[in-house]
Amino acid sequence: MDFEFFMHRAIELAKKGTGYVNPNPLVGAVIVKNGKVIGEGYHEKYGQLHAERNALANCIESAEGATIFVTLEPCCHYGKTPPCTEAIIESKIAKVVIGSKDPNPKVAGKGIEILKNAGIEVIEGILKEECDKINDVFFHYISTNMPFVAMKYAMTMDGKIATYTGKSQWITGEKARQTVQESRNRYSAIMVGVGTVCKDDPLLTCRIEGGRNPIRVVCDTNLSIPLASKIVQTAKDIPTIIACSSSEKEKITSLQNYGCQVAILPKDGKHVNIMEVIKFLADKKIDSVLLEGGGELNFSVLKSGLVSKAEVYIAPKIFGGRDAKTAVEGNGVEEVDMAYYFEKPMVTMIDSDVFLEYYKKEVKADVYRHS
Repeated sequence: MDFEFFMHRAIELAKKGTGYVNPNPLVGAVIVKNGKVIGEGYHEKYGQLHAERNALANCIESAEGATIFVTLEPCCHYGKTPPCTEAIIESKIAKVVIGSKDPNPKVAGKGIEILKNAGIEVIEGILKEECDKINDVFFHYISTNMPFVAMKYAMTMDGKIATYTGKSQWITGEKARQTVQESRNRYSAIMVGVGTVCKDDPLLTCRIEGGRNPIRVVCDTNLSIPLASKIVQTAKDIPTIIACSSSEKEKITSLQNYGCQVAILPKDGKHVNIMEVIKFLADKKIDSVLLEGGGELNFSVLKSGLVSKAEVYIAPKIFGGRDAKTAVEGNGVEEVDMAYYFEKPMVTMIDSDVFLEYYKKEVKADVYRHS
């Protein structure tokens, strides 16, 4: 039996839940008997049945003696749904092939142990890297209790995100911009600074048919966001959080009347404390944030050690200009060895644009220093 073939199919199924299962993981399952697929399923929506139970429900014949391929270790605890290990044992499945182990302390190998104790053969680690990748958000969130932060920006070949006059539409091509919409659908929240709102007046919605709008988060220390902005005007329809350090009652009341949630948080120097903003989102069970801010906000989040991933689009253009904006500003670092390091590069060509994905490198404290 071609284990990788069927696990690839399970991964494809898992991805169908993107945007709908947060903060749960993406999971797909394929049931095979006598070399033939007899049932498929995936975790379709938070609070609904898990992949294994959906696959069993979709079986065209008895699963007794069959093999189930599942991208993530089956759960063994009662949550919004009963444990999948129970359903697998009751169905008399003979073999369970797993991609990733579940780092959730409620599972973390216990599901595998229960299956083995029931006499079921368990094979682990099939396409583990691919299975781990689709759940980078879940693994980070369940392990740290903090949102996974992806810093996204588009720049020219010379590192500019706008011309010296501030013009930035459009740096990349249409297909690359569509990929950004997929990220907006994937991550639970999208964050910008108030400067971006005042300059561009964006909606920050997901423009994919059937997609899900992320929760919009605006870092606005002094509550200078215009009430006439598109974000404020649509806040009753799209969840919106304004993170500030202001106690201006009249402006707060006005924003709340428009449907915004105002979070009053401590300052860090002249700006609202980014760490406190992320902790606030974590308390709201927001598992992931797409950072689409300007250079100042990007540096602030980087400096706080909160960025888990960089999603960078490079267009085949050069703007030039010593005063043109760059993707990461602030004070920057003093020395080369104080740089913020990333690893595991993935490169994708999107027409003439290049899409780079990097994960933050986890290094020991004595390898390099942050300012």
